[in-house]
Amino acid sequence: MNKEILNPEVQDFIFKNFEADPVVISLGKSPFPNISSRELAEQIGGRKKIKTKLPFWFNQKGIYYPPALNLEQTSSEITGRYKASIAKGRRLLDITGGSGIDTYLMREGFQEVHYAERNADLAEITRHNMGILKANNIHIHIGDALELLKNQGSNPTWDWIYLDPSRRKNDRSKVFMLADCEPALPDILPALFKAGRNILIKTSPMLDVTEGTRLLKSVREVHVVAVGNEVRELVWWLQEGFDHEPDRIAVDLKATLPPFRFRISEEYQATSDFDEPLAYLYEPNAALLKAGAFKMTGIQYGLKKIHLSTHLYTSDSLVDFPGRRFKILENLNYKPGKLPFKKANVSARNFPESVAAIRKRNRIQDGGDTYLFFVRTLGDALRVLVCQRL
Repeated sequence: MNKEILNPEVQDFIFKNFEADPVVISLGKSPFPNISSRELAEQIGGRKKIKTKLPFWFNQKGIYYPPALNLEQTSSEITGRYKASIAKGRRLLDITGGSGIDTYLMREGFQEVHYAERNADLAEITRHNMGILKANNIHIHIGDALELLKNQGSNPTWDWIYLDPSRRKNDRSKVFMLADCEPALPDILPALFKAGRNILIKTSPMLDVTEGTRLLKSVREVHVVAVGNEVRELVWWLQEGFDHEPDRIAVDLKATLPPFRFRISEEYQATSDFDEPLAYLYEPNAALLKAGAFKMTGIQYGLKKIHLSTHLYTSDSLVDFPGRRFKILENLNYKPGKLPFKKANVSARNFPESVAAIRKRNRIQDGGDTYLFFVRTLGDALRVLVCQRL
C-alpha cells in the first residue's frame, strides 16, 4: 500500500481523470515522484470498476482501491445490503475479509465486528478504508482466521460467522465447486460450528442448489440473489443442529415484488395446471429458475403452464408476476424459413433449435419491439408466440 496515493493532490488527480483510459495512464509518465504510473492506473481503473457496483465508495474521496481481482469478487453494495438484512446479532466474524465490503455493510446489525484477512497488504488497505468510512466497530485481524478460532476455546462465542471463499485457483482460473474454493468449505465447517451459532456463506451462482444443500448440511435457508434478472450469488444460512428442510428464497433486488419463499418438497408434491397459450405470457426471473420453483411459481400466482418442460406460464387476465410479462398477439405454427419477421427479440424454450439457428434459418435480425417465443406447447406442438412486452 503506497500511502502517497492518499495525498489530496493525488486524490484530485484520480477523480479528475476518471474518464481517462487506465492503459494510457500506465504507459505515460506519472506526475508524482513517489507514485508510479501503474499505481495511478490501478486506482483510476478500480474507481471505474465500482462506479455502479459500489456507489458509496465511488463518491468518497480517500478510498484506496484494492487490486482488480479483489474488486471483481467483492459483493456489490445492493447484494451486500441484502446479506446484512439476514444476519444480525451481537458479535460477527468475517473470516475471509477481502475488500471488507460485506463486513462494512453488515456492521450496522452488530455491536462488535471482526474482520480477518491473511493478505497483510489487503488488510491494511481495508483498515484505511474503514477509517475513511468511520466504521469504528470493526476490528482488523491480519492472519489466518481459523487459527484465531482455535485459540478462543470450545464454547461458541460468535453470533454469526461470515465467509466468501475465494473462487480463483493459483492460475487465476475460476472455480465454483465447494471443495475447490479457498478455504474448502466442507473441510472447515466442523471448526466453524464450534466457534459460532450461525454461519452465512456467499458462493458462486454456478453452484447447484441441491448439491450445495447436501454438502453444507445444517442449511436453514438458501437465498438465490439476482439483480436485474441476473443471478449474482447464492447465500447460505447454516445453523448448528438444524436438521429440517431448508427454505429456498428467490429474490431479484431490482424487482418490486417480495422474495419468493418455498421448500423443494412443496415443488416435488405440487401439480401444475396446463393450458394452451392464452392472452398473456409470463417468463419467470432468473432467481426463480435457479431456485427450482418451476411448479410453485404458477401455483402461487394462479397461472397455467404451457408444457411440463416449458417453464413459461399463461393466463386470460393480467397478474403481477416476478419476471417479464407479455401480451400474446399471435400463436403461429412453426414453419422454418417462412416467418414474416425481419427484426425481433428471439427466445427459445424447450425447443429443438437454438436462438442462433432460428435467427439464421429465418433471417431474423436482433432488436425491435416484437418478441418471438419459440416454444413447445401441449401435445409437443412447436409454436411461435408473437408477443408485446408489457
